[in-house]
Amino acid sequence: MTETAVLTIRRATADDLPAIVAMLADDPLGATRESPDDLTPYRTAFARIDDDPHQHLIVADRAGRTVGTLQLTVVPGLSRAGATRTIIEGVRIHADERGSGLGTELIRWAVDRSRELGADLVQLTSDATRTDAHRFYERLGFVASHVGFKLTL
Repeated sequence: MTETAVLTIRRATADDLPAIVAMLADDPLGATRESPDDLTPYRTAFARIDDDPHQHLIVADRAGRTVGTLQLTVVPGLSRAGATRTIIEGVRIHADERGSGLGTELIRWAVDRSRELGADLVQLTSDATRTDAHRFYERLGFVASHVGFKLTL
């Protein structure tokens, strides 16, 4: 692979699942919660995502190889005078591509796509331990304006 190889950002297909799950599992947090050896639950989730017009599971492909992914969700709402927001989730870059600018390109793509989809606001969360990711998002103009909470069910 060369750095000049053409990058394609496209909707994910079921064939991309092994590469997507491998990227989800390829970090200290993901390694504790992802199971790339059993794609069954991921296939079920993919079908639900793929059938929902408000979900956009995206991959970055370079020279026929899946090298990045994210999920963009469109959420219509009443707050902010009926604003539509998008949520960026599950951003992952293949280890070989980290530091190449691909993450910036993917996030900029998601912001542009959000505008095309009529969103008034783009939001995302990042695990509190991912301080490098926080700096990355801040460099792209995101503001750490809220505190997030989770409740595992």
